[in-house]
Amino acid sequence: MAANREPDDFRRAVEAALFASDQPLALAELRQHVGNGDIGAALAALADDYAGRGVNLVERGGRWHFQTAPDLAHILRRERDEPRKLSRAGMETLAIIAYHEPVSRAEIEAIRGVQVAKGTIDVLMEAGWIRPAGRREVPGRPLIYATTPDFLSHFGLTSRRDLPGIDDLKAAGLLDPVDMAMAGLDGQSVLENDPDGD
Repeated sequence: MAANREPDDFRRAVEAALFASDQPLALAELRQHVGNGDIGAALAALADDYAGRGVNLVERGGRWHFQTAPDLAHILRRERDEPRKLSRAGMETLAIIAYHEPVSRAEIEAIRGVQVAKGTIDVLMEAGWIRPAGRREVPGRPLIYATTPDFLSHFGLTSRRDLPGIDDLKAAGLLDPVDMAMAGLDGQSVLENDPDGD
């Protein structure tokens, strides 16, 4: 009988560690709290136990945490001063980093076609959505940037693979009509040069 209780006790320890933590935990961090055991099985069982409840166990970017069920989020929403909205330059910079990471400031500028203000990178770092990810091994060794687990969590993504593709963005009407027209012209010029599509 004691052998049957052991997995339950381990699962309870994993649950307690996740509840007590003020931030999402990676498997290695959980192991530091609860010791060796089948953490994967415990997490799967807990996620199953909490599915459909007011609180769900979710994994974002390799880190686990409890969060309010998405359909109940409106109940807990509080009226508060909204933080400053991200500028268009900030959104473009964040999107470039998310889709092309790791990237340097020069690479971001080459994609956007304009200089990136230092303040734009600072705002994204203060929000906790990007981080320095080392230096590119080229002359000048520029700093490169990547997204963080907080970015995934904030936007409700499990991994960067969940980012919408160009067809999803078109369907949602999120692409600028000028961008869509330019993409169409690029496609036309390819067809004009090679009408057979070879």
